Amino acid sequence: MEIQDWVASASPAEIESTRARAAWQAPTTNRPKKKAGSLTIAVDTTLSELFAFARAIGKRLAFLCFLLTVLRSPDQARAQFTDPRTYDNTPVGINQFELAYAHARANASIDTSLIIGGAEFNLNQGTLKYTRYFSFFDRTAWVEASVPFAGLNGSVTGTSFHGSLTDLGDSSYEFVMLVKGGPALSVTQFANYKPTTSVGVSFTVTAPTGQYDANKVINLGSDRWSFKPEIGISHPFGSKWVVDAYASAYFFTDNTSYQGVEVLRQQPLPGVEGHISYSFSNNLWVSLDTRYSFRGDTLVNGTDQNNAQQNFTLGSEVNVSLNSRNVLVFEFAKALVHQNGPAYTGFSVEYLYSWGKGYK
Repeated sequence: MEIQDWVASASPAEIESTRARAAWQAPTTNRPKKKAGSLTIAVDTTLSELFAFARAIGKRLAFLCFLLTVLRSPDQARAQFTDPRTYDNTPVGINQFELAYAHARANASIDTSLIIGGAEFNLNQGTLKYTRYFSFFDRTAWVEASVPFAGLNGSVTGTSFHGSLTDLGDSSYEFVMLVKGGPALSVTQFANYKPTTSVGVSFTVTAPTGQYDANKVINLGSDRWSFKPEIGISHPFGSKWVVDAYASAYFFTDNTSYQGVEVLRQQPLPGVEGHISYSFSNNLWVSLDTRYSFRGDTLVNGTDQNNAQQNFTLGSEVNVSLNSRNVLVFEFAKALVHQNGPAYTGFSVEYLYSWGKGYK
């Protein structure tokens, strides 16, 4: 770890004075579902079809990557998208392993609910995630656990602060249940399931398990707990369209060792999302995703920092189902409007592997 090169020579007070205040998607049973940000595509497994698919969308993907690179708008990783079709019904008895890589340019670390004025960081993050789908009171439910590992490098404008940091971030744990439109079905039973309007609730806990040094300005952990309840509705219409709407809020405990001796408190950070997706076939669908979040003011030692946020984020995802067990996902996210929010542009690549009883 090279964090000593970055922060050993500058205390938080010195920096402040120097800076001048500084898927399982499943009308079919062989398609894993992926949740979070949103142009999702599944294709058959033959190489010829994959090559044809790549040629067909190559220009569009290149254009999308160009936009995400040039627009330089912020996003909020902490309040990032819940994936489209997250609250669709899914077979129970299934396990899913996910390995993800993400890259972002931002003025914040992994916890982007807090920004660092004048900062320009490059974040490279890997994530391991496990999901288990099961029956809970005859309803479809699942639990999910994830652990990030990240490398951060960059600088803070107006200071000699420059360097890199590599370590673990805060882990997160989620429970989700479909309260309407989600009967618990096995893989075999799910083959005859007809999608209908579903309503789900979830609760996510992020634990302060990541790297944190109270005497350092930059950390990959946040030294506080956060909790996110969410409610979502997924409504299919016609034979190919699905619209999703979610409402959530982040709640934070205090960081009692912020910059060494201060107490950081943050107000709740609510948000709403909208997703619309279109299925080209049973194995191919695309979606457009938006999120708006607001408030989240911070107080340091009881003093209001007058930094309420307003963030509007646009995202997209590409999901390629290689076969019934293996999926590749490409995600993009960018905040087009931000006030006191992190300046963030990022993308990720994910690999998902699924297995379970009755799963071929």
